[in-house]
Amino acid sequence: MNSIDLTKTLAEILLSRNWIVSLAESCTGGLVSASLTELAGSSEWFERGYITYSNEAKTECLDVPAQLIESHGAVSEPVAKAMAEGARINSGSDVAISITGIAGPSGGTTEKPVGTVCFGWATENQTLTKTMHFDGDRQAVRQQATEFALTELIALLRS
Repeated sequence: MNSIDLTKTLAEILLSRNWIVSLAESCTGGLVSASLTELAGSSEWFERGYITYSNEAKTECLDVPAQLIESHGAVSEPVAKAMAEGARINSGSDVAISITGIAGPSGGTTEKPVGTVCFGWATENQTLTKTMHFDGDRQAVRQQATEFALTELIALLRS
C-alpha cells in the first residue's frame, strides 16, 4: 500500500476506537506527519508531530534522557522507545510512532550503516520497537521508513 492508502486505513482504525495519534520524527523530518495530514479530516485523529532532529530536541521535547542517547546512540531501539513514549505522554495521545535513523548519504558506520532506521510504537499498555535497514538514496530511505511506520502501526492496532 502507498502512503495515502495506509493513511486512510489508519484513519478508519483510529476513528473506530476514538483514538488520536502523535509522531516523533527524526530522519523523516515530518514526512509521516505530512502524509497523515494529506487526508482531509485528519484533525479528528491526528494530534501533533514532533520533529526532533537533534539530540537536544529529543531530550527537551520528548524527555529522552541524554544518558540514554549517549549510551546507545540516537539511532537505537532504546531511544526510539523513549521517543514514542515521550510523544504519547507529552501530547496526551492514545498512540505514538517514533522514527530515528540514518537516511544518508553520509553518517553511517559499520555498526549502523546508511539506511538503518529504528522505530517505536507506544500505546498506554505497551511499546514495541524494531530496527530496519532500507536501501536506496536519502528520499527512498525516508519514504520506506514512512510506509513501514504506518504499516506496522496498522498491524499493531489490528492485533
